[in-house]
Amino acid sequence: MADNTVRGRFVWHELMTPDTSGAHAFYGKVVGWKTQAFEQDPSYQMFAAGSGPVGGSVAQASGAPHWLHYVGTPDIEATVQAAKGRGASVTKEVTPIPNGGKYAVLTDPQGAAIAVYQSGSDAGKESPPKRGEFSWHELATTDWRAALDFYSAVFGWEKMAEHDMGADMGKYVLFGSNGVQRGGMFNKTAAMPGGPGWLGYVRVKDVNDAVKRAKGARGTLVNGPMEVPGGDWIAQFVDPYGAMFAVHTLAADLKPAAAASTAAAPAAPAAAATEPAAAPKKAAAPKKAAAPKKAAPAKKAPAKKKAAKKKAAKKKAAAKSSKRPARKAAKKGGRKAAKKRSGGKKKAVKKARKGK
Repeated sequence: MADNTVRGRFVWHELMTPDTSGAHAFYGKVVGWKTQAFEQDPSYQMFAAGSGPVGGSVAQASGAPHWLHYVGTPDIEATVQAAKGRGASVTKEVTPIPNGGKYAVLTDPQGAAIAVYQSGSDAGKESPPKRGEFSWHELATTDWRAALDFYSAVFGWEKMAEHDMGADMGKYVLFGSNGVQRGGMFNKTAAMPGGPGWLGYVRVKDVNDAVKRAKGARGTLVNGPMEVPGGDWIAQFVDPYGAMFAVHTLAADLKPAAAASTAAAPAAPAAAATEPAAAPKKAAAPKKAAAPKKAAPAKKAPAKKKAAKKKAAKKKAAAKSSKRPARKAAKKGGRKAAKKRSGGKKKAVKKARKGK
């Protein structure tokens, strides 16, 4: 059962980008986030979902644009020391922020950037991610076993399940803590661009709609939409300024009709930073089943009707021809009878005359 233990929970997300205003406009169109200024520092613009702020943006003049994901800790100094002792390097020392919290940025032993955050207030009870919130976090690394050992020691994560993605991709390992699945890890292949890194997924109502919006806002689709084990659907993008992100639709969000009409995709776990050329083909957007067309009459039907008419005509003709002899006979018989009658009448007249 989830509780208010903050250790190991993803609590904040920060976008490093060369264009903060352009990025806010893009994500507003794709996932519906609003822009909200940080009270203690109005220059820091936050991304706000319907449930509240989920992250912020930082203008970056150099370096590759990317999302940086923050994991909660009740004791940031102890966490940083534990990470260093396990081979991580510190790229940003523990730094206090105006709201009473502290943060630090690390690079794990395999080279992926991760941040830690200690809040100045109680984290509160953990609840399932709502729409517009980050719902999954995925690590593409060089050695998932070593990475899992590192994060288990630092954040208390544990292996919860695994999926075999085949000889080329190997295992996809699901990790979590406090009874909650938080994401997955896998070994990136040589074909995947970039180094080790984290990819965050935002929960959306309709993955196909998010794909359409992202493309319309100059985002680049690099993978999906595709179905993953359990029936969820995902798609991965690069935003117009070069940062990679992903969207996630839960199986529970799919309407039965839409789920039935969505084309089946490879039932394999998502993989971050996949080579666009190797990405699966886009699944067709769920469409309403077209009303069945009225069946066209068979081509032979007119011939059958014609034959039936012909047959009826023959029958009629046969009936007529069979009636003719009878009519003729009746007519002949009638004439004979009439002649006989008239002959009888003539004889009677003659006798009557003789008698006179």
